[in-house]
Amino acid sequence: MFTPAELDYLNGQTLGRFATVGPSGAPHVVPVGVFLDAGVVVIGGVAGMSTTKKFRDASRNPAVALVVDDMESAAPWNPRGIEIRGHAETFEEGGEEVGLRIGAPIRFDRAWIRLVPRRIVTWGIEGTGRTARTVA
Repeated sequence: MFTPAELDYLNGQTLGRFATVGPSGAPHVVPVGVFLDAGVVVIGGVAGMSTTKKFRDASRNPAVALVVDDMESAAPWNPRGIEIRGHAETFEEGGEEVGLRIGAPIRFDRAWIRLVPRRIVTWGIEGTGRTARTVA
């Protein structure tokens, strides 16, 4: 699903911005820890995850997006990143085990979110250009 360059980039990053849609249709974006597990993104690590707005929103409306980006250099200007649009699967249990299995540097709460990619957009990861593709 991810190219080798995208996997290298994501494995080198641990912070992203996770976007959900609330019941009123309003967007909500929060910083989250980002980890990979067998080609999907795992979001976890927050004590009380199941009570957070992001978890409630993703449970009600699984259409979500995640952006992970940074600056490879400022001179020359070279931003890079990946946007992953997809389908969230929320779990009330098992987060501790997932965190241990993937070697997360933080302790996962029992609740966690899996983001299954449907569309991947990158910039500055594979060369200097932008790529976009549907993966599901």
